Amino acid sequence: MKKILIVEDEKSIARFLELELRHEQFEVSVCYDGREGLNAALSEPFDCLLLDVMLPGLNGIELCRRIRRESDVPIILLTARDAVMDRVAGLDAGADDYIVKPFAIEELLARIRTIFRRMEPKIQADDKMTVRRLTIDPTAYEVQFEGQKLELTRTEYDLLKLLVEHKNKVCTRELILEAVWGYDTEVETNVVDVYIRHLRTKLMTDEPPYIETVRGVGYVVRG
Repeated sequence: MKKILIVEDEKSIARFLELELRHEQFEVSVCYDGREGLNAALSEPFDCLLLDVMLPGLNGIELCRRIRRESDVPIILLTARDAVMDRVAGLDAGADDYIVKPFAIEELLARIRTIFRRMEPKIQADDKMTVRRLTIDPTAYEVQFEGQKLELTRTEYDLLKLLVEHKNKVCTRELILEAVWGYDTEVETNVVDVYIRHLRTKLMTDEPPYIETVRGVGYVVRG
């Protein structure tokens, strides 16, 4: 049974989420402030974390950042409708996804299931994929960059692998959203742009950049 941690200070919302997730056969733990959530997240094995941004003790963005230093557990942030900067800051802190309040429980469940599908072991081709000084080993979920192992989150890895698999072909934002996050293509989100920025930072080089922007269309890895 998959285990989910909810960190939400509004007890009515936390209780609603807990009941809905238990109904879907998830094991659920609940914390009501950031510091309690940090202790729980780092002391017990969870399959997914739901973190509210506005938390007492330790806000959700800092909580996400601290957890990400120690763990690659999937994290979904619960953000306010008008808190655009919170969403960007949360993704920069290492969140895999976010969902805006108020949201339909069906949408949250879909996001959670998408994350779990991405985490399932897949049959991988034995061949390594190489672009210049970047090599992806699908069987080991490992990336080598300029002779060194590149530390990536699972979401960063999935996005980079998708781009390299489509080397020299433009990946539209819609394709990326569907393939990596499982989004409906009509969803408006900047999650792709934030994660492209993460990858570009980690793939800094004196050579031409590995990931190019095709304005108005998407992104491409050339090699």
